[in-house]
Amino acid sequence: MERSSDIELRLLIEAIYLKYSYDFRDYSGASIKRRVQHALTQLDCATISALQERVLHDPAAFLQLLQFLTIPVSEMFRDPSHFLEIRREVVPLLRTYPSIKIWIAGCSTGEEVYSMAILLREEGLLERTIIYATDINPHSLEKAKQGIFTLDSVRSYAGNYLASGGKRDLAEYYHSAYGYAIFDKTLRENVTFADHSLATDSVFSETQLISCRNVLIYFNKKLQDRAFGLFHESLCHRGFLVLGSKETLDFSSYGKRFEALVKQERIYRKS
Repeated sequence: MERSSDIELRLLIEAIYLKYSYDFRDYSGASIKRRVQHALTQLDCATISALQERVLHDPAAFLQLLQFLTIPVSEMFRDPSHFLEIRREVVPLLRTYPSIKIWIAGCSTGEEVYSMAILLREEGLLERTIIYATDINPHSLEKAKQGIFTLDSVRSYAGNYLASGGKRDLAEYYHSAYGYAIFDKTLRENVTFADHSLATDSVFSETQLISCRNVLIYFNKKLQDRAFGLFHESLCHRGFLVLGSKETLDFSSYGKRFEALVKQERIYRKS
């Protein structure tokens, strides 16, 4: 027999979909349950049913809950060896395109966006690149647009940057004020920040590279396959797909439609 709390959770997720069109129905059950339990404490709700009633009648409460459901956590040049292999293996091939479009799916608060922009600038490609940075969390997107991060966190990224093949000093890309690092606005001149859900939305542009890192681990297999389908449709012939260190195309229905370029770094190429 299904437990009451599990029934409440399914009803909450369905209510969110019907009311706000945010679809968490195919997210990992254990992950969603953990996040909702944390939200109960923070939003002072005794039960999931009480939380459901609140978010159905108060859009502001839903936006609060969304912060827990989407976990906006990231860092610049995360897994430096991944970015180093992009410099070595992907950039030389990107150079062959007269113009480049890159989709960063699930961009969170923007650390991955600025990492990619810095890499492209150092490789002489940023000026002819359009970056689409998408997420379902409006607060995260707004933070990403601003390009402002705590100075302590950015200083901690300097080692990642150098290990990723960085050619300068990370501090050259931002100025500091009142404990914050404000990144050079020219890094985002060719960036379009937009709301996009891998669960409900469709493809919007042909791209040469898609980066979706540490997002699919929160999806069940059905939703992972939907995302891989979007990526396959969006990528141009022989385009690149890069995933997070714990994510893989293996065992997906799209596994044979990509080939591994640098498998240990989850860098794939459309077949």
